[in-house]
Amino acid sequence: MFKEKVNNLLKEVLSEEPSLFLISKEITAGNKIVVVIDGDNGVTLSDCMKVSRHIEHNLDREEEDFSLEVYSSGVSEGLTHIRQYKKNVNRKLEVIIADNKKVEGTLVEADDEKIKLQWKAREPKPIGKGKVTVQKEQEIPYKDIVKAKVMVTF
Repeated sequence: MFKEKVNNLLKEVLSEEPSLFLISKEITAGNKIVVVIDGDNGVTLSDCMKVSRHIEHNLDREEEDFSLEVYSSGVSEGLTHIRQYKKNVNRKLEVIIADNKKVEGTLVEADDEKIKLQWKAREPKPIGKGKVTVQKEQEIPYKDIVKAKVMVTF
């Protein structure tokens, strides 16, 4: 009953803000509620407060005691939803694919089935000595992605 009410409250508040979406939600046996959200245009403190207040003000602590944490998905969290890939187009990603191979490149495209990464690599010249810089590209279906994260560069 309690979990169902929290789920409904989350659906309500997120439907009011279509740019926000749920990354994860956990409700432990001790009624500790942890909600992680993300947004197509990022997440502000105000967004987290709105979600938190909507849940907190519609639950009765007299009925059932609870603790509540609402926060935004951080860079270290990795990408888990298609919407996260779409919002990170033109950023550099590190992707580990099914055979534990690591691919690093700029995310140039993300649709509902796959992503496309591009990067530059040095390869031996076809004729003669030395190396030449070539543009590489790889399409990766979401089902083949084990882990993906945005690489922050300074």
